[in-house]
This record gives sequence, C-alpha cells and structure tokens, in this order.
Amino acid sequence: MKLDDLEIYRISMEVGDDIWFSVVEWDNLAKYSIGQQIIRSADSIAANISEGFGRYHFKDRKNFMFYARGSHSETKTWLTKARNRKIITSEFYEEEIQKLERLGVKLNNYIKVLDKQSQ
Repeated sequence: MKLDDLEIYRISMEVGDDIWFSVVEWDNLAKYSIGQQIIRSADSIAANISEGFGRYHFKDRKNFMFYARGSHSETKTWLTKARNRKIITSEFYEEEIQKLERLGVKLNNYIKVLDKQSQ
C-alpha cells in the first residue's frame, strides 16, 4: 500500500490545496492573521497522516493520526472564524466543512483499525 492509496491522505491534500488557493486571494490583514494559521493547520493534517504512515509501529502511526485529528479540528475552527468575519463565502465554508466531516469519520475509523492492529 502506498500513501496515495489512503483516502484520508487524498482528502486532506485536497482540503489543504482548497484553503491555500483561497487564502492567496485574501487581503493582507486576513492573509497574515487567520490565513497563515488556517494554512498551517490544514497542511498539518496531511503532513501528520504522511508521517504516521511512514512509521514502523502501529502505536506510532496511531499517535500521528491523533495529531492529524487535532489539526483537523483546528482547521474547522479557523474556517468558522473566516466565515464569521466574512473572509470566505458561506458556500466555500460549507464545501470545506463537508469534506472535513467526511475526513473526520474516515480518520476515526482508521485510528480504530490501527488500534486493533497494535493489540
């Protein structure tokens, strides 16, 4: 199995790219405050999935999935702040939240699989 075979990785890469291409269009105040934070948190989801995938022990893999789940939650918070402050449209917000909700379920399921494999 390759990293690209993991659906959680593919979804997280898509979300990261969506957010990046949105933020580059924002004005400077938004870009350098919320923008930098949301890019970091969104990119951290895929980065942690990738790092966990490269670990040998299931327990290590699971820990990195927990980090990815934390970044996942943080990204949802930054999206909410961006919507509330009228930086992004409600449509963009809804599209990304739907992807993140789907990702969250799949990430939790993957953590459960890793948990069973580590026992």
